[in-house]
Amino acid sequence: MRSHEPQKVIIAGAAGRDFHDFNTAFRNNENYRVVAFTATQIPNIEGRRYPPALSGPLYPEGIPIFPESQLEELIQKYQVDEVVFSYSDVTHEYVMHLASRVLAAGAGFRLMNPRVTMLKSSKPIVSVCAVRTGCGKSQTSRRVLEILQNELGYKRVVAVRHPMPYGDLAKQAVQRFAAFADMDEADCTIEEREEYEPYVARGAVIFAGVDYEAILRRAEEEADIIIWDGGNNDLPFFLSDFHIVVVDPHRPGHELRYHPGETNLRLAAAVVINKVDTADNANVITVQQNVRRVNSGAVIVKAASPIFVDDPAAIRGKRVLVVEDGPTLTHGEMAYGAGVVAAKYFDAAEIIDPRPYAVRSIAATYQKYPTTGAVLPAMGYGGDQMADLEETINKTPADMVIIATPIDLGKLIDIKPPHQRVRYELQEIGQPTLTELLRQRFGK
Repeated sequence: MRSHEPQKVIIAGAAGRDFHDFNTAFRNNENYRVVAFTATQIPNIEGRRYPPALSGPLYPEGIPIFPESQLEELIQKYQVDEVVFSYSDVTHEYVMHLASRVLAAGAGFRLMNPRVTMLKSSKPIVSVCAVRTGCGKSQTSRRVLEILQNELGYKRVVAVRHPMPYGDLAKQAVQRFAAFADMDEADCTIEEREEYEPYVARGAVIFAGVDYEAILRRAEEEADIIIWDGGNNDLPFFLSDFHIVVVDPHRPGHELRYHPGETNLRLAAAVVINKVDTADNANVITVQQNVRRVNSGAVIVKAASPIFVDDPAAIRGKRVLVVEDGPTLTHGEMAYGAGVVAAKYFDAAEIIDPRPYAVRSIAATYQKYPTTGAVLPAMGYGGDQMADLEETINKTPADMVIIATPIDLGKLIDIKPPHQRVRYELQEIGQPTLTELLRQRFGK
């Protein structure tokens, strides 16, 4: 390491946590020079630049973003001192394999102290995170919103969502969504709409973007209380007053095997064991024991996520195509989701495997994530991929399409066969309830 010069750093990320770590710890720090970001998990991120409008005066030309596959080459090219790991929902083993690549290439490897990157708010913060993608964080966040609005009487509940900046980063620095038209104007992807629409539909404002210091200050102007709605299994960007973490008994043991999900679990004030109605009881017990092993002080809430459709009889006896939430199937590593549960519960005759009919980027998704089952991930990172999703759906010979995404996909793409949405909301089982816990902490 060259002690008389700033340390040269690469931040390894996936267009989310990496930008936040840069903004909070490196942007104005003359002891470091971030020479590059690398990107993985999300398509169409590499090849761009973190723009000068966001990178600050130390980076007048911005910062290039490269594919993570070039990491060793970049370490040599820029004589990098340290690689900072800044993305989520990967195994502990994966993290250390990447660390081994970095160390062998001649650089140090670092995980950020989360306290350094957690911003302090003047308003109360309820954070909702998870130990894996697909645990049920979204419906838990909706339940928290409902409790704060309807049961605790907060009139101004504002949500802030973990970043999904897939477009023009400078334009997406601070985004505010209070109406469906706001999403149209911002040209939101399917993945973004899945997270924003449920809040807007319930009369709440939701912020997202890239610069979370600026986002937080904007949110504080119109909030009595703020919900941090986490992404993947990442940690909150804000210092939380009550940290809720969701675990999934369909994947017992994952709560201790994935980064930074285990950190989330160890920090939790309350742990929601979701899906207890559809998981094996032995797996529920295993997850509960694992929670107790690493966080004996957390309050455990057990919950179900029952499913609803508009016309159950129309599913009976049909050959169906199931469209599931994309990230749950890809880096969440699930082979099924709520759509498969609905198809079986409502007596579909057959679930059609869409993989032989997948086109272009959808076919590439199956190749990249081979554990995805005989279901279709609702991938929609941009217009081209949405077109590929539409073509794949319409090529698959099904009597009906069952859509288990949090949004009305039929409003965004042209689905030819008859289709139904699957809806699911969180319902606590027994006591304690989230209402009781939130009232204790935030009751007026």
